[in-house]
Amino acid sequence: MTLDEYNGFCASLPSTTHVVQWGGAHVWKVGGKVFAIGGWNDGDGLFVTFKCSEMAYDILKEQPGLRPAPYLASRGMKWIQRQTGESMDLGALKDYLRESYRLIVQKLPKATRKELGL
Repeated sequence: MTLDEYNGFCASLPSTTHVVQWGGAHVWKVGGKVFAIGGWNDGDGLFVTFKCSEMAYDILKEQPGLRPAPYLASRGMKWIQRQTGESMDLGALKDYLRESYRLIVQKLPKATRKELGL
């Protein structure tokens, strides 16, 4: 996934906002809460970080090309960083980004969801 593809996909989700922060990372939020981070590549491709369920985290953290997200996972949060497409193709990555978005929306206060039309 290129940076343009990543940004385009995240922008297609309802009521999202984009900011570049943390040393050039492309951070996508809904209701002010982060659901995806793109950046920190090794020169070959885009690293994409996303929130996931506890079960998905336990499975994904062991897969080639994926790892517990730096900083976030060390604080007990269930976030995965995709470094390569070795075990997660583009379609699966988009599915996980959608799920990350859904998990964040689900935790937003009802008033915020209503205000955002979600």
